[in-house]
Amino acid sequence: MQSFLAVFIGGGLGSICRYGIARILQPFEFVFPWATFVANLISCIVLGGLIGWFMKNATQDAIKLLWLTGFCGGFSTFSTFTYETYALLQEGNYFYACTNICLSLLVCLVGIWLGLKLVP
Repeated sequence: MQSFLAVFIGGGLGSICRYGIARILQPFEFVFPWATFVANLISCIVLGGLIGWFMKNATQDAIKLLWLTGFCGGFSTFSTFTYETYALLQEGNYFYACTNICLSLLVCLVGIWLGLKLVP
């Protein structure tokens, strides 16, 4: 039961952070889905950093679940990324759709790497 509670709390915190980014960027009305892109990038950096930290430090499973599965899972969003890319394609914004796919994959991979490198 403790594991479920940890994921629940972490997921809520991550979702609130993602919502906060969306609210901050909402007034700019970009065609490109910057809010999701930024949330996914930050989440990948955090995930990489946490994985690096947990690899070097003994940590309870509930704490790992709270941060890795819960927080990062709630903060990043593959379904929103996919929907926004689909919407761009439906609107004929093929350049932005392809840019979103390629840039998201590349930048998020770099984010994981960066997060791992930031851990002393």
